[in-house]
Amino acid sequence: MLTLEQAVEEARTYVGRVGPAVSMTVERSMIRRFAEAIGDDNPLYYDEEFARATRWGGVIAPPTFLCLMLPPLPAPDIDFGTVKLNGGSRFESFRPVRPGDVITGQAEYADVQAKEGSRGGMLIFQGRTRYTDGSGNLVAVGTGTGIQS
Repeated sequence: MLTLEQAVEEARTYVGRVGPAVSMTVERSMIRRFAEAIGDDNPLYYDEEFARATRWGGVIAPPTFLCLMLPPLPAPDIDFGTVKLNGGSRFESFRPVRPGDVITGQAEYADVQAKEGSRGGMLIFQGRTRYTDGSGNLVAVGTGTGIQS
């Protein structure tokens, strides 16, 4: 097994690696099911008549909807630690996702850091996913953190 310093050096070779682009067509039923699954009963996500009267002019998806679409990244193959954890995610939205949108997501390894915890060393990976629409316009950026210890 690698030391923390060796693991960080190897992990840094992943920074900048980009996974394949993945696309999906957003359907109204997907938006509604997602809103129901997260317990959000905002009519903006399912009631077309209500949504049409808002500044959005129609149904939109909740801000975290794109977490349904996590483009793959090759898992780091580093001989370090035995535990891999999800350290959380966040989204920065630039425009709402709407029914009929074709969204393409592509992920990359953005950063890696070493941290010392109470039980030893940890690798903290950060991935970034860019989501674009059918015209190539940026819709959102998702950032996810993975922990290996």
